Amino acid sequence: MNRKNHELPSEFILLLRDYLRKMDFPEEKLLNFQNPGELKEVVDFQIGESGADHETLMTYLEQYLSYSLNTGNKQFFNQLYAGFNLPAFMGEVITALSNTSMYTYEVAPVATMMEDELIRKMCGLAGFKDGDGIFVTGGSNANLVAMFSARNKVFPQIKTHGLMNLMPLSVFVSDQAHYSIDTAANLLGIGTASIYRVKSDQQGRMLTEELQKQISTSLQKGEKPFFVVCTAGTTMLGAFDPIDEICEIAAGYDIWVHVDGSFGGSLILGNERASLFKGIEKANSFAWNPHKLMNIPLICSALLVKEKGRLQKNLTDVQDDYIFHDTDTGNCDLGKKSIQCGRRVDSLKLWLSWKFYGDSGYRERMDNLLKQAGYFENKIKHDPRFELLVPRQSLTVCFRYKPKTGTNINEFNATLREMIRKSGKAAVNFGFINGEFAFRWVVANAEVAESDIDLFFRHLLFYAKQLECSTVSSN
Repeated sequence: MNRKNHELPSEFILLLRDYLRKMDFPEEKLLNFQNPGELKEVVDFQIGESGADHETLMTYLEQYLSYSLNTGNKQFFNQLYAGFNLPAFMGEVITALSNTSMYTYEVAPVATMMEDELIRKMCGLAGFKDGDGIFVTGGSNANLVAMFSARNKVFPQIKTHGLMNLMPLSVFVSDQAHYSIDTAANLLGIGTASIYRVKSDQQGRMLTEELQKQISTSLQKGEKPFFVVCTAGTTMLGAFDPIDEICEIAAGYDIWVHVDGSFGGSLILGNERASLFKGIEKANSFAWNPHKLMNIPLICSALLVKEKGRLQKNLTDVQDDYIFHDTDTGNCDLGKKSIQCGRRVDSLKLWLSWKFYGDSGYRERMDNLLKQAGYFENKIKHDPRFELLVPRQSLTVCFRYKPKTGTNINEFNATLREMIRKSGKAAVNFGFINGEFAFRWVVANAEVAESDIDLFFRHLLFYAKQLECSTVSSN
């Protein structure tokens, strides 16, 4: 390959087409499993002195796709993201091609206007009438910046004088909240010991009476409660905390309420928004990851805040004239409200996808996700071979298989999950609920249909039967 030639190789286009076509056939394996040692034997991971030729590069790309997990396959139920989105993919390609950064209008004029419009629209959906926001590097980063915003609002002098000589701050999350809250407290100098973990009910939702008790305890200890997290779609159970009730409690103590919708935030586009997001307009901030349920390529995340200008107030004065210039477009520069300097364009892929589907299209997609989750749950409920461990809250179903043999049920299900994973026929994750192994099946691909779920059950029951037979023979 001529290293100065910018012409896209035809072999590369064909490789993309072949990979995309596989997504249309659920029977295709989504993974060619290799253990780490085997993978090192297949792929030459070392980088040497000499460069590679065109044919060798294509071989590496073919190997990468061959041994990577195909998350666009409709048997991928493993993570909180899935699916393939053609308009967004096209936006991703153009983003890489144009290769710019989001700090100034000068270098990213169209992307800046797109991000402004997306933030405006998303704030409107959250009920933040005069809100603001910024695209960030993921839900964990959104949670960090939200806590950062709350901290600097209650103690603005922290920006210049730090945490010294200030009263201790306290944070409140449910016992089902994401670990990124701990990371944020660590990074911001608040400390993980200042996090109060509020009990949740059997369905994984924060108990508001317990929140009230924990706030009172914190006050008695001489702390300043400043940050409460409502989770809109917990990682394991898909539970939604009662946002409205939590906001009412927090308002009495002037506590910032953050809604972590990293997983379930996009459901605000569907017909179930009224019940799931009741009271969100009372919150102070909202983390929303379109790269999950809206099927946008990773990463595409936004933090929305109710108070206009709050993100700029977080930062010390940004006056560096080598990047931010006093021009007629300088007031459009987004870098002045971001904790990043260089920041990737994530607006184009979301904007294109939303333009393509429209509000009505995404409403249908969100409603289909809930419909398919309900279909899966009903299959579990009506099949005596399975046990539903927790009633479904949104898009996640936690269940286990009940083997006929007298084997350890946790060990059986853990082995069953490994058999499915290594077969490459389907992907599903797991966790533990009260010490019991639980398959965590989650639907995030909005194009999944009942036939795809039926196929998953055929795979699951095939390997369950195999494992039962081998267990009986070994005994």
